[in-house]
Amino acid sequence: MTSTNHFWQTHLTLPSKPRGFHLITTNIHNALMAMPNIEIGLIHIFLQHTSASLTISENTCSEVAQDLEAHFNKAVLEDPELYQHTLEGADDMPAHIKNAILGGNLSIPLSNNQLQLGRWQGIFLCEHRNHAPSRQLILTVMGSSPD
Repeated sequence: MTSTNHFWQTHLTLPSKPRGFHLITTNIHNALMAMPNIEIGLIHIFLQHTSASLTISENTCSEVAQDLEAHFNKAVLEDPELYQHTLEGADDMPAHIKNAILGGNLSIPLSNNQLQLGRWQGIFLCEHRNHAPSRQLILTVMGSSPD
């Protein structure tokens, strides 16, 4: 049996969201509806911003997202006296620090065009700014399918 390798890419714009952790698994899934058939592969999700992040966490209980937001707000203080980079406000440098901790990209296995997340896992956009713009993602799929 032979297989064909596929590379597919699309851009996804997420509307502006308030500060916090927002479940975006459905947005990613919907964007993948246009990709070619992938029997086995990998999706790379890249966030084109430095004041927001991506993470995978528990997806069924809203308290988890609230607790994550509370933890990061206590761990990374919004005190302009702590930072040199304050040009865009008190939440600017803390947002960059949170991005550096959490990261701006994810890689997730795919099987038969489906994200292979665990039962309780979801993909989150972690918005670290008080007044954020829309956010841009690049979704890149690498995989193979039988001929």
